[in-house]
Amino acid sequence: MKFCMVTTFFGGHSFGGDAAYVDRLARALLRRGHEVHVIHCADSFQAVRGAHPLRPYTPPPGLQVHRLESPLGVISPLATQITGKPYFKTRALRKLLDAVDTDVVHFHNISLVGGPDVLHLGKQAVRLMTAHEHWLICPMHLLWKYGKKACDGPQCVRCSLAGRRPPQVWRFTGAIDRGLQQLDALVFPTRHTLEEHRRRGIGAPMVHLPYFLPDDWSRGIEDDMPETQASGRPYLAAAGRLVAMKGFQRLIPMMKFLPEVDLRIAGTGPYEWHLRRLASGLPNVKFEGLLSGERLSQLFHGARAVVVPSLFPETFGYVVLEAFAVRTPVVVDRGGGALLETGVQSGGGLGYTTDAEMLLALRRIVHDDELRDELADQGFAVRRGEWSEAAHMDRYFGLIASIRGSRPTANTPHSRARARDGSNVAGG
Repeated sequence: MKFCMVTTFFGGHSFGGDAAYVDRLARALLRRGHEVHVIHCADSFQAVRGAHPLRPYTPPPGLQVHRLESPLGVISPLATQITGKPYFKTRALRKLLDAVDTDVVHFHNISLVGGPDVLHLGKQAVRLMTAHEHWLICPMHLLWKYGKKACDGPQCVRCSLAGRRPPQVWRFTGAIDRGLQQLDALVFPTRHTLEEHRRRGIGAPMVHLPYFLPDDWSRGIEDDMPETQASGRPYLAAAGRLVAMKGFQRLIPMMKFLPEVDLRIAGTGPYEWHLRRLASGLPNVKFEGLLSGERLSQLFHGARAVVVPSLFPETFGYVVLEAFAVRTPVVVDRGGGALLETGVQSGGGLGYTTDAEMLLALRRIVHDDELRDELADQGFAVRRGEWSEAAHMDRYFGLIASIRGSRPTANTPHSRARARDGSNVAGG
């Protein structure tokens, strides 16, 4: 089958998160013999990157990456932000998505690559969208109100102005509802995120499909002796873009009460200067910078735990899955949206609400070997089961098959020709 992925950020022009999932899904499809195209907007990354570096990225063999760049530069994503339409990207998008041989169009972060109007393209294909953020219900993407607290009610215009975002008048025109009506399924990585969208009025056909990691993501690292069990000081790990809503400023002060253990933070971002200043009197807090996937997995594997102190509602929290993949438990903020579901209810970690509870959880996981091993084993079991590549792809192809089977166009000459060629869902 021919798959076309549409997303704003990808590869080197990305911040992680949704781009990581698109890359992993594309590789999984390629391994199963499918044709995969990824369309992304380099102008959008340039418009919002600030000092964020380009990530080192080499596409896997066979992946066809279509990097959209306009002579108008940042004017292109700005036009999409304001109007909710692809505008200068329409021709390139239509060429791929409306092609007669496109079987599946999978939309991801469409905020700046096309807005809700892009959902009207590719109508003869199966059309999916994964909600990696809260963009459908929040112009700021994160349900993080005024840059200070989790959203407790819609005051979107004032919040957008406070966040210095261009106005999105199209949000009051029904454009999102009309776009979602074109989808066959709207996919969510956690039940928590699905229910939050339902509660806020999203009415598209909703499907729960957790993220996954490739089976070889950690390359056997999970079987090695953790670094801290071999030598050196024990440490806690944390990772993510260094921005205020990730909550590292709440975690760092805790380290003065844990002088026997280090905190190693991976990532970069506009809040880094503040976090470094906050840690200036704490010799057991170390900044690792932006790490490759292999180095990050090594960092996580050697840690007593990976701490995820996010203050805003996460839709999944990929670092939880990455920690579980190398047999490392997590400590998460229970108020961090889906983190309660992925980090605690999964059985692979401890949760907290107050600073006192955080400190207690950190002390327990640093000093109680039996507890740590029990959590690590449970997290690893989830990663090898429900969150594995095999389980994800089985459900992914099953979803596509159910959609194709329910369509009156499933027996068109084009579909029958593909079936004769052996390009069917079961074969994936």
